[in-house]
Amino acid sequence: MKNQFVILAAGKGTRMGPNPVPKVLTMLNHKPLILYVLEEIEKVGQLAKPVVVTGFKHKEVEAVLGDGFLYAFQEKQLGTAHALMAARRKVRAENVVVLYGDMPFIQADSLKELVRMHFKTGSNISMLTSQVENYRAPFSSLEHYGRILREPAGHDIVGIVEFKDATDAQRKIREVNPGIYMFNAKWLWENLKHIGNKNAQSEYYLTDIAKVAIESGQKIHSLMIDPKEVLGVNSREDLAIAEKVLVV
Repeated sequence: MKNQFVILAAGKGTRMGPNPVPKVLTMLNHKPLILYVLEEIEKVGQLAKPVVVTGFKHKEVEAVLGDGFLYAFQEKQLGTAHALMAARRKVRAENVVVLYGDMPFIQADSLKELVRMHFKTGSNISMLTSQVENYRAPFSSLEHYGRILREPAGHDIVGIVEFKDATDAQRKIREVNPGIYMFNAKWLWENLKHIGNKNAQSEYYLTDIAKVAIESGQKIHSLMIDPKEVLGVNSREDLAIAEKVLVV
């Protein structure tokens, strides 16, 4: 088994209104958000069973998805790197593709391109990025994504900074990090342990793996995709935008 998907789906939909359900079970046009993601993953045709990292009301998520997946439980939501570490014992493949269960518009073709690029370059870390003209609707949810930092010529990625830790100048950058990566699994597990939580949220950010890679001389290969594919749903406002995008 060369490739395996890990879907981060542990979040609590606190901004979705009273009586929250797991965020990935929020309904978009009568279908849970995560099902849009899983349907696209299925089209990629990977051999290994995907791993779904659950947390808040995890039994509800597992009941909806059924036995077609492996489940890893994140007891405390301490950040995306912490969530991925929870999946470690479930991953058996040589490469891991990490994405989120609340991005309903990601397309199988983009994921396939990510896989192809990863193998072509022989990379330890590859990722998707996206660029917007502005952070107004329908791209308002992207404003709070991390920013991609590149060297002056605009080619190599030299860093990724989370929005809450970014300077005013960095927040003006229009290339964002949707958090969709592909890793060589051996390299990932060896380096994930080096991530700390000295940041505004005291969380273990998966974005910090980029710093680990760069400091060890690794090149981060990236592929830019349509920003509509990486729209996240974190609030009622985001959901309303997603409903409009869905019918366009």
